[in-house]
Amino acid sequence: MNEPIYFDEQHRQFRDNLRRFVEQEVVPQAAPWEEEGMVPRAVLRKMGELGYLGVRYAEQYGGSNLDTVYSAILAEELGRSTYGGFAVTVMVHTDMASPHLANFGTPEQLARYLPAIMRGEKICAVAVTEPDAGSDVAGIRTRAVRDGDHWVINGSKMFITNGVHGDVYFVAAKTDPTAKGSRGISIFIVEKGTPGLRVGRALKKSGWLCSDTAELVFEDCRIPAANLLGEENKGFYQIMRNFQNERMVLGAQMMGEAARAIELTLAYVRERKAFGATLWDKQAIRQRLAMRAAQVEAARQLVYHAAWLDAKGRECVKEVSMVKALCGELVNDVVYDCQQFHGGFGYMREAAIERMVRDARVQAIGGGATEVMLEEVAKRL
Repeated sequence: MNEPIYFDEQHRQFRDNLRRFVEQEVVPQAAPWEEEGMVPRAVLRKMGELGYLGVRYAEQYGGSNLDTVYSAILAEELGRSTYGGFAVTVMVHTDMASPHLANFGTPEQLARYLPAIMRGEKICAVAVTEPDAGSDVAGIRTRAVRDGDHWVINGSKMFITNGVHGDVYFVAAKTDPTAKGSRGISIFIVEKGTPGLRVGRALKKSGWLCSDTAELVFEDCRIPAANLLGEENKGFYQIMRNFQNERMVLGAQMMGEAARAIELTLAYVRERKAFGATLWDKQAIRQRLAMRAAQVEAARQLVYHAAWLDAKGRECVKEVSMVKALCGELVNDVVYDCQQFHGGFGYMREAAIERMVRDARVQAIGGGATEVMLEEVAKRL
C-alpha cells in the first residue's frame, strides 16, 4: 500500500513502531485470547506504557497530543493484526469511550480517570446501545433520576464492548422523560463494582471472539452527582460529537484488515498448485485480487482524507459517513474473495482468513449500519 500524502517522518515512525509491536506482542500470542474471550490486561498496560492509549490526549495527563491522522494509523495497524476482537478492544477504549471523558470531563474528572485510562490500568466502555435503541439514540429508555447528592440509574444496555471486564463505563440515560426524541439524555461515569450495576451476561458472538461483550443491568444504581459527565440533558450532542471519530477509525481498521487479507492471499495463491500451475497463474484470480487491491487503496485514501479534514477542524460528516458505508461493505467483499481463493483451507479455523471473514461481518453493522450511513450521505448530496 502506498503512503497517504498526509504522512511525514513522524507518522512513518509511529506506524513502524506500532506495526513492530503488533507483530511481536500480539500476533504470536493472540490465538488463545479467542478462546478466553478477552485481551489480557497486561497487553493493554504495555500499550499504555508505550503511549498508544493516549495518542490524542493532553500532555498534562500523560497523552501525546497528536491529531486524528494518528488515530487512523493506530486503527489501521490494529486491523492488520488479523484479530478484529483485539483491534476493537483497544479502539473502543481509545476512540469510542474515553473521548467522552476527554471532551466533556471536569478538571477533577480528568485528573481522576484519564491518566489511568491512558496507562491501560482502567479499561473503559461506552454504554449507549440498548435492546431497542442502537443507531437510533433517541430510543434510549434507561433512566437516571436525581436524588439529593446522587443519581439513581435503572435500565439495561446491550452489546457493550469491554463490558464484561471493563473498569469505567460512560453510560447514556434519559434524565428528562418529558423531552422529545433525542433530547433529555445525559452521560454518567459509572465505575465497576458500583452497587446496582451488574453484568447481566457475557454475550457470545459470531466473530471478534477476543473482545468481551456484555449486557449491563442497572438496578437502583446510585452514583454521586459529581459523576455527571458534561451538561445535564445534553448527552445526545456529546454522543454525536464523537460519532465522526468513531466511524473514521472503524474505516481505518477495516482497510487495515482488507489490505492484510490481500497480502495473505497473495502469498497463498503464489504457492498453491492446481491443474499444473499455481493459482496466481489463473487470470481470473489475478484480476480479481488486482481489482480488490485498487478498491482498498482508493478507500484507504478516503479514510486518511477524512482524518485529515477532521484534524484541520473542517466539516467532514459526509466524508466520514462515506468512509463507514464504503469500507464496511468493501472489507466484507475483500475477505469473502480471499477466503474463496484459499479454497478448503480458508474454511479451517487454523486459517487467519477464516477468522477475518467472521470478524468482518459486523463492520457493516456496528458503529452505524451501512443503511444509516448512506442516509447521512444522501442528506448532504
